[in-house]
Amino acid sequence: MQLTRQTDYAIRVMMFLGIQQDDRLVTISDIAQHFDISRNHLMKIVHKLGQMEYIQTVRGKYGGLRLERNTGSVNLGVLVRDFETTLEVVDCQKLTCPIAGACDLKPVMQKAQDAFLAVLKEYTLQDLLSNPADMRTLLGLDDSEDLPLQVMAVS
Repeated sequence: MQLTRQTDYAIRVMMFLGIQQDDRLVTISDIAQHFDISRNHLMKIVHKLGQMEYIQTVRGKYGGLRLERNTGSVNLGVLVRDFETTLEVVDCQKLTCPIAGACDLKPVMQKAQDAFLAVLKEYTLQDLLSNPADMRTLLGLDDSEDLPLQVMAVS
């Protein structure tokens, strides 16, 4: 199975927010820059994540995004299901297949899809974040970026 780009980016947004220290607010531009993703495309994904209460959006000059839920309560199977418009691997009606009435491909693919989702349901966002310091390093997030604004202003 292949996830849509929208689902892939939603997971990346959640991971990026999950590795932030001290409930730091992050902007869409931050995420777009670190993952080299279109800011406009991310805006739609972030909007949907906010509507579904996965993330909290704070407006204003010092606004940004942060996780709304604890990383251990964000189930990957549910997140994928929320973002995938259709998980149907084979659509026999759309293709007008001449053997559709006698073919057993669709039930096999349905079973594969169910297994795929069952595995994802075994994991949470927390499971993807076992090495947050390494992830921050790979993304080029240095310690000064993780400090609260008040501390940075005093230095």
